Amino acid sequence: MELLSALSLGELALSFSRVPLFPVFDLSYFIVSILYLKYEPGAVELSRRHPVASWLCAMLHCFGSYILADLLLGEPVTDYFSNNSSVLLASAVWYLIFFCPMDLFYKCVCFLPVKLIFVAMKEVVRVRKIAVGIHHAHHHYHHGWFVMIATGWVKGAGVALLSNFEQLLRGVWKPETNEIMHMSFPTKASLYGAVLFTLQQTRWLPVSKASLIFLFTMFMVSCKVFLTATHSHSSPFDVLEDYVCPVLFGAAWEGDHHHDNHGVAHGGGPGPQHAPLPAKSKEELSEGSRKKKTKKAD
Repeated sequence: MELLSALSLGELALSFSRVPLFPVFDLSYFIVSILYLKYEPGAVELSRRHPVASWLCAMLHCFGSYILADLLLGEPVTDYFSNNSSVLLASAVWYLIFFCPMDLFYKCVCFLPVKLIFVAMKEVVRVRKIAVGIHHAHHHYHHGWFVMIATGWVKGAGVALLSNFEQLLRGVWKPETNEIMHMSFPTKASLYGAVLFTLQQTRWLPVSKASLIFLFTMFMVSCKVFLTATHSHSSPFDVLEDYVCPVLFGAAWEGDHHHDNHGVAHGGGPGPQHAPLPAKSKEELSEGSRKKKTKKAD
């Protein structure tokens, strides 16, 4: 019975890994990516005043991971743009999200149950891109572990890693939003996933690629759907990092991590902090009370 269940799981993982991404899953990826672009402050005004710049930002959100991976591997950065079907599909999504009459398309895809479906399908694309990126890097560098990890990482989180450059296209410069310094959950998960797929590719992890794709996709889908449904910006890795990182990197990391998580929520930035009541003011209060007692006695 266990053998049959194992066989069925293996067949399910193999079938899942062979599901084509275009057009349904790619469409979901483009919708969610451009939705996040529209959420950015000033993105709607940019689309009205400078539609070409808005379109370029949308293309970066959709294809930024391919551009970074091509840069790492020394291949033409415009190579993926030769895929006319994907570029036209992404352009159509951009137009509908920003220019559809009465924002009908935007309102439909933002409806939470519908959006959660698209978010789940986007994570399927993300994990597949990580696996394909590492396989591609392994073809060029058989023993280049760090090259494979870096390629898989940018394949999964290239859009976030290009966020500062994308902001420049919108006329915004926010160096404090550097994704490497303040990693979001997808960026961290892509890095950890790249490590796992690299170990699998070099045969240090005794599991088939199809099974790893299936298991890691289920993990990513579950976490991202939950975070989106609850409107949470936390990470499932925070609990583990709070225990492990201070041991590996010292107590300073714990203080910096606490400041990153709570500084904005309490102050909105590095503004003046309210200090506790100084000891001098307490002494002055005591002195004032003694003077009152003396006057009463007189």
